[in-house]
Amino acid sequence: MRFSDLCEKEVVNVKDCRCLGSVRDLDIDKECGRILALIVPGPGKYLGCFCRDSEFFIPWAKVIRIGPDIILVEFDEKEMKHRIKG
Repeated sequence: MRFSDLCEKEVVNVKDCRCLGSVRDLDIDKECGRILALIVPGPGKYLGCFCRDSEFFIPWAKVIRIGPDIILVEFDEKEMKHRIKG
């Protein structure tokens, strides 16, 4: 699977059936080349679309299944890591 294939899929949390958006980047371990996390843009400030200033880091261990259209992940909202862009 290519990175561009991942970017076309929606990320859905099975805990609350919430659509988080699409994958925009990956966090990769430089030493061994292993994927550590999916990076998904956070919610927008205006109308949920504009001025995104945070990202969700979803640990690779929380990915349940990658299907033809979606990526299913399972985690609690409290576990979700936000990182402010800067």
